[in-house]
Amino acid sequence: MKSFLIIGMGTFGHHLCEALCRNKCEIMIVDQHPEAVEDMLPHVTEAKVADCTNIEVLRSFDVPSFDACFVCVNQAFQACLEKTDQLKELGAKRVYSKADRDLEAKFLRRCGADYIIYPERDAAERIAVRESSEHIFDFISLSEGCAICEIEPPREWMGRSVAEVGLRSRYNLNLIAARTDDEKLHPVLDPAYKFNEAEHILVLGNMDDVRRVTT
Repeated sequence: MKSFLIIGMGTFGHHLCEALCRNKCEIMIVDQHPEAVEDMLPHVTEAKVADCTNIEVLRSFDVPSFDACFVCVNQAFQACLEKTDQLKELGAKRVYSKADRDLEAKFLRRCGADYIIYPERDAAERIAVRESSEHIFDFISLSEGCAICEIEPPREWMGRSVAEVGLRSRYNLNLIAARTDDEKLHPVLDPAYKFNEAEHILVLGNMDDVRRVTT
């Protein structure tokens, strides 16, 4: 079972903690305010009320024992930098730090952050992609320009197979799964699979290529 340290139990910290709990992980949460940790007490392995800008406090947590550490504080950016730097100094395996701007991400990476979390930006981008197209129904960004998208197959693909359409060779997209009327996702690996009107498909590829088949 994996174990995680979450520093900062604001809105994002709470959602992250709940998601990790649903995935049967061991979690230690820390915040300066007692009321911030109270709701999660029945669900986490350990909860601390402490000021993590003090490296001695962090040292007492045995930071290297966690699979990953999350810096989710809603304080001044300086506090985020300090906690990120101190976690890496203490031997954290992976550090996720929350940022609001690219400039903040730049300095967090310099302090050792392995991954940057942009909660508001990512949510806004997901909504924008979904709402700006009649044929894109969901969107998960993976890296710069690359994403998994739930789309409606173009009408000219109907009754034709993945191979016949040339999904990869012609459109540079990879079919991952199909979502049928029962709302369940069905993995698709067979190039002989035929597209039909009663489904949406999940494709992996560059957003420019996705837009090319959905406009």
